[in-house]
Amino acid sequence: MEWRGRRQSDNIEDRRADGGGGFSSGPGFRIPIGGGGRGGGIGIGGLIFIVIVCLILGINPLTLLSGGDIDLGSGSSGQQQVQRTSQNDEMKAFISTVLAETEDTWRQIFQQRGGQYDEPKLVLFPGRVESACGLASAATGPFYCPGDRKIYLDTSFFKQLSNQFGAPGDFAEAYVIAHEVGHHVQNLIGVLPKFNQMRKSMSEMDANRMSVRVELQADCFAGVWGKYTDQKGILEKGDLEEALNAAQKIGDDTLQRRSQGYVVPDSFNHGTSAQRVKWFRKGFASGNMQSCDTFTPSYQQL
Repeated sequence: MEWRGRRQSDNIEDRRADGGGGFSSGPGFRIPIGGGGRGGGIGIGGLIFIVIVCLILGINPLTLLSGGDIDLGSGSSGQQQVQRTSQNDEMKAFISTVLAETEDTWRQIFQQRGGQYDEPKLVLFPGRVESACGLASAATGPFYCPGDRKIYLDTSFFKQLSNQFGAPGDFAEAYVIAHEVGHHVQNLIGVLPKFNQMRKSMSEMDANRMSVRVELQADCFAGVWGKYTDQKGILEKGDLEEALNAAQKIGDDTLQRRSQGYVVPDSFNHGTSAQRVKWFRKGFASGNMQSCDTFTPSYQQL
């Protein structure tokens, strides 16, 4: 996927960074060196202290003097911190670009329908996060919260997607983002509000069945976005296969078979691997959200 050099979205909330000034909540912290004396400068005693600290930690004194953050995580070096920061910046740039591409696609589609597309925010978080839908952990996986119209993503999921589920590739990751954006589209057009209202009076089994329909439509909407992206010439050879492979690897039947050795269809809430592949492919082939009607009785036919 040729994403570099393209527009990046401003709708990113990065909650991974540590707070500045003094000790932070994460492994990094900033040693405050200003404001201690007249004029806010530091004296010779302060300089000696900084040099000693730097000799002990093996870091460049200029880092402290310039007010930089230092990572003192277990066994980590300055070089490792720079590498992690570079990786984070690369990942954030990729996610911001994919989100921007979804914005362009759905803005165009909504305009063609005589409407206006309200862009969602995407929150990057480490470990766990508080949302309008409650507290969630990375184990939840990426999710969309209709209460605040935000997508929540712990980027460690992408490593899990590749290493644990066997679905590597940047377009596989883009499919995950596009699927959550698909839920935002459902929220805007009234699908999610209607479903949330209906399931209050549904049995668990019926709610699961309706949830499958909702999830498959989000897969189809992701495919619609993929079609628009392909028409821009952004996709490379093998990208479509990456997304289809990801859809196949995270089907309910595949995940249950992997985790417990057998499947329980009545507990499915996202769809089988074959269904997820089918509906992403259908959206990709048509490029038309009208083809994503998963609520007709024949939606399960493969």
